[in-house]
Amino acid sequence: MAKVKFAILDDYQGIAPPYFAHLASRVDVVSFSETLDPRVPAQHDELIRRLEPFDGVLAMRERTPFAAQTIAALPNLKLLLTTGTRNLSLDLQACADRNIPVAGTAGRPPGVNSTVQHTWALILALARHVARDDAAIKQGAWQGSLGMNLSNKTLALLGLGKLGSQVGKIAVQAFGMNVIAWSANLTQAKADEQAAAQGLPAGTFDVLASKSDLFSRADVLSVHYVLSERSRGIVGKAELATMRPTAMILNTSRGPLIDQSALLDALNAGQIRGAALDVFDPEPLPANSPWRTTRWGEDGRSEVLLSPHMGYGEEDLMHGWYREVAENLERWLDGKPLRLPMNESGKL
Repeated sequence: MAKVKFAILDDYQGIAPPYFAHLASRVDVVSFSETLDPRVPAQHDELIRRLEPFDGVLAMRERTPFAAQTIAALPNLKLLLTTGTRNLSLDLQACADRNIPVAGTAGRPPGVNSTVQHTWALILALARHVARDDAAIKQGAWQGSLGMNLSNKTLALLGLGKLGSQVGKIAVQAFGMNVIAWSANLTQAKADEQAAAQGLPAGTFDVLASKSDLFSRADVLSVHYVLSERSRGIVGKAELATMRPTAMILNTSRGPLIDQSALLDALNAGQIRGAALDVFDPEPLPANSPWRTTRWGEDGRSEVLLSPHMGYGEEDLMHGWYREVAENLERWLDGKPLRLPMNESGKL
């Protein structure tokens, strides 16, 4: 019997293949580290050529979207796996129409969420100029800036789900910050429920009546919103214009939530203190992206701190996900129901 062909996409660190080694007699596994963006016609064509021979594919979160057009162009595709409990970039209905099962992964290490940890790494690094001072020292310089004291400052949360509330808890307990929040359907009662889930008293997270109030009162604004067509560009020129010159903005959620052009304009003009970004559109960032090439923090420009979507780039999490995917692939080979199915085909 011919081996099943299985493609692992966007394995930037090349860590996935060992988790599939025990299936070598049944599956030919190929790992790809270079991301192709199917929204770009030429890259979509290349992606189809790359994946056409494969029976199964592993998508790493939303790094490579699978729209109906892509799925229709892959006649050999019989299985689509992904990491995480949801992946909004997969057309689940198109897969169901082809009887292609789709399933995800669950495993997260216990404790504070990895994205929450990374959010605070970025907040502190930007507030204390860690990257800039590190580069200065290595080039022979010494002190050239002063850090921002976070105590008694206001943390504004755009979105108050599980991640936002964990970020808020740390702000209150570790730094004595005031926490305000807003989202389209957020009420004070819902915010108090989130506070209670974090072991905090009611009123810890103060819900504001408008998005503009949130931005105008922020010393640090952190984005924790779910990306949808409705929320795309929820941070734009108008919102950025209301921010204080001393304020910082962070995004560890999804790049398209912020109008990239508007943010670039604001930062080039030195309109706010700075920005720390872990997510972009597209990803990976092109080599000639202004995010990469601009000399931030110079000639009146704001300071900018960048990381390559590392909110979930954590050792235990990533290795755990690949282990779960390998287990699901083996279940599929054995005709067993998949764990964490995302469509009805995965429950068969």
